[in-house]
Amino acid sequence: MNHRNGFNPLSRTTAHRRAMSRNMVTSLFRYERITTTKSKALEVRKSAEKLITRAKEDTVHNRREAAKFIQDEKILNKLFTEIGPRMKERNGGYTRVLKLGYRQGDAADVVILELVDYKLDAEKSEEKPAKKAEPKAKKPAAKAKDASSEAKPKKTTKKASEKKEEAPAN
Repeated sequence: MNHRNGFNPLSRTTAHRRAMSRNMVTSLFRYERITTTKSKALEVRKSAEKLITRAKEDTVHNRREAAKFIQDEKILNKLFTEIGPRMKERNGGYTRVLKLGYRQGDAADVVILELVDYKLDAEKSEEKPAKKAEPKAKKPAAKAKDASSEAKPKKTTKKASEKKEEAPAN
C-alpha cells in the first residue's frame, strides 16, 4: 500500500509548481519569514527543511545539491554560512507555521512560514520612539529653524555662481 506518500499538486502544472516552490524557498531563506497560504506553506516546508539539513554540513556535494534548487548564489551562501550553522544542534523542525486567518477575497487560510530561530526587530522598534522624542525637545529652539533656512539659500547661490562660471567657458 502507498498511503500518504504523495504531495499536493496545488492545481498547477509541474513546471509552475517547481518554479513556485524554488522561489518561495529562496524567499524564505532571504527574509527568514514569508506570508502565504497554508497549503503552499506545507509543501514549501518539505523542501526547505531538506535543504537546511544539507546545509548543516558544508561540503562541495551538499552545496551542489542545494544549488540545483536555489539559483541565487547569495542566498545559497547565506544558507551554508548562516542558517545551516545556526540549526546545527536541532534534529529537524527548522520551520514553523503560524496561522493568520482567512484572506478576504477567496477565504484561503493565510499563514506565516518562518524559521524557528527568527527574531522580530524589537530593538529597532525600541530605538525609533527614542529618536522621535529627541527632536521634539530640539524643535522649540529658534536657532535650528534659522540655521536650516540659511543653509538652503547658500546651496542655491553656489549653484547659480557655478552656472555663471560655466557660461563664459562655453
